Amino acid sequence: MKISSIMVVRVAVAAMFVIHGVMRIVENAVGPFGPFLESQGLPFGLAWAWAVTLIEIVGGVMLALGRYTAPLAAYFIFQTALGIWWVHWKAGWFVVGLGRNGMEYSVLIIACLIAVLLGKK
Repeated sequence: MKISSIMVVRVAVAAMFVIHGVMRIVENAVGPFGPFLESQGLPFGLAWAWAVTLIEIVGGVMLALGRYTAPLAAYFIFQTALGIWWVHWKAGWFVVGLGRNGMEYSVLIIACLIAVLLGKK
């Protein structure tokens, strides 16, 4: 199997989602995530929090394996854009250094996912 640059990007961004979901479970952060989602207008926040978490883990693994690449990349773009809108936008651009909790890495993740979509054969 030949490793392409887009495969490296796909696996790296997929790993970020898997790690994000796994750590939300490990750190018992699914519970607090539910009320946050409800504060954004979503009913059944805890159910949404578990759904997002499980999609990050299962979907991330599937994306890394190159399965369902287009729908998963599209979903993760949507999820990341919501994260920017609900959390990171008000914090500004920078994640560390000149700011905290900003949107710079989320924008990079979206760019990587767009590259994955464009590079899909």
